[in-house]
Amino acid sequence: MVDVRADSAAAIPSLPKARESSLRPKRAFDPMLILWILLALVLAFLIVNPLLRLIIDSFRQVNGTEITFANYISAFSRARHIQAVINTLWMASFASLIAAAMAVPLAWAVSRTDMPGRNWAHASVIAAFIIPTFLGAIGWMLLAGPNAGWLNRIWVGIFGTATGPFNLFSFWGLCFVVGIYAFPLIYVFTRSALDLISTEMEEAAAVHGAGTLRTMVKVTLPLALPAILGAFILVFLESIALYGTPALIAIPARYNVATTQLATFFEHPLRVEVAAAFSMPLILVTILLLWIQRLLLSNRSYVSVSGKGGDRRIVRLGPWKWLLAAYAFAISLVTVLLPLVVLVQCAFAKAWGRGLAIDNLTLYNFYHIFFEQLTVRQSMWNTFSYAAVTATFCCAFGFGVAYIVQRRLLPLTPVLSFLALSPVIIPGIVLAICFYAAYAGAPFYLYGTGLIIIVAFITRFMPIAFVTVGSGIRSINPELEEAVRILGGNRLMVLRRVVAPLLKKTLLGAWILTFVLATRELSTAVFLSGPETRVISVLTLDLSEQGRYEILAAMGVVLLFVTTAVVLAGMRVLGRDFMLRRN
Repeated sequence: MVDVRADSAAAIPSLPKARESSLRPKRAFDPMLILWILLALVLAFLIVNPLLRLIIDSFRQVNGTEITFANYISAFSRARHIQAVINTLWMASFASLIAAAMAVPLAWAVSRTDMPGRNWAHASVIAAFIIPTFLGAIGWMLLAGPNAGWLNRIWVGIFGTATGPFNLFSFWGLCFVVGIYAFPLIYVFTRSALDLISTEMEEAAAVHGAGTLRTMVKVTLPLALPAILGAFILVFLESIALYGTPALIAIPARYNVATTQLATFFEHPLRVEVAAAFSMPLILVTILLLWIQRLLLSNRSYVSVSGKGGDRRIVRLGPWKWLLAAYAFAISLVTVLLPLVVLVQCAFAKAWGRGLAIDNLTLYNFYHIFFEQLTVRQSMWNTFSYAAVTATFCCAFGFGVAYIVQRRLLPLTPVLSFLALSPVIIPGIVLAICFYAAYAGAPFYLYGTGLIIIVAFITRFMPIAFVTVGSGIRSINPELEEAVRILGGNRLMVLRRVVAPLLKKTLLGAWILTFVLATRELSTAVFLSGPETRVISVLTLDLSEQGRYEILAAMGVVLLFVTTAVVLAGMRVLGRDFMLRRN
């Protein structure tokens, strides 16, 4: 076959560059350029302004404008403050190890083996993700409290001892609760990596006499190691930034961590400048570990080089599959079933400590939160409305920014991409301090309003929408968009008629994930909410301090019902694996 295009191109005489450029059709000014610039400016303002104010305040004299290091001296001159940072690093390390020990074997079992109940195990991981960490901590407080916890009472009843063996209010209790609700992240990364690995090398190891266990240890897991280590780092960073679980468990245990120490700077007298200085090590640790994670994940050694990724051989475990199934059930028991049972019992109880007696059951707690307690009703409305607005704006704004970056519609798109991803380097509680420093005072005066919480949520969860939608845009051939423009359509029509319809499932998945995360967010909201703008996560801490666990549990059950319904709707439309990391 003759290549007509090549022959035609060869027949055309070359033109001088100046004349050639003058003959090119000049495109008219695109009004959408104004929108692109506006989106870039809004993104820069959302990210740069709070972070810059945090850095400035860390060097600013209290009630003054002079530059000083006094805030850093106040933050790190006391042994208690330094010990809080050390305690945080120890806690995050052990919690991450617990999460990895739970997640990696389970991900391998679900992805690679004939373990019975794999769908159940996967569903239990999603359920553990849906349960907010602070709510799981409440459940385990009711289970393993040193005196009235269910497990201790059962132990005393069976063995007749004076006390039970469990004490959640300890260092190991804190690590346990943080770890069991952080493991879904490592599971998602690990399983996604395992799903992409071809079985060629595993089959070669089997041919050379390697058994199942040796093949897994020597071949399979090393291929997935970059993804596992990357997820381990993310869990570590999430652990050092948690506030709710340490506030519920570490404070009664008299174990000071960085986030609870930061909270003391917001007590009277307010010391925002010292809090800003104290949060700098958290930011530096986060930047360092994310850089390491980027290096690990840039090594795609866990992806098959043969082009046969995803062609997986199911490992036959024989009788060992039942032991692995028991392990998976134990994970679902400690992460979902036990906490959920005790929370539901507490929600329907007149007094949770009286047990399961019929005369102790009541619907009054739900009646109370829906019809009598305005504070609880307001907090539930705030939670779901803030989350819905956050998810909608994140998806719309992330869609626009991702399109600019992927299609390079503005200069310096790498800078724009960095800004869109940069909130991940700021722990949630530090982000709250950033927004307090930037918007609490003049000229905005947003402290205590719902707007400051929504803006903080949007900033915190923007990277999720940006990355998710950006991956979808990369999969769309630009020629489809160019065809619309050749026929006279502008960029707005391209977005409305081509790009958005092709990305509707991607956008829905990003919306659901952002909505669920926003409903459970505590670290960002705790220092920004006022009496009229509290969300469920913040009110949980207040009710826990008051000992009103029945009302708290009823509120938690409602939260779980709504978020579970949203996730199930997403699974029905997008498939049960819509939250798995595939790129």
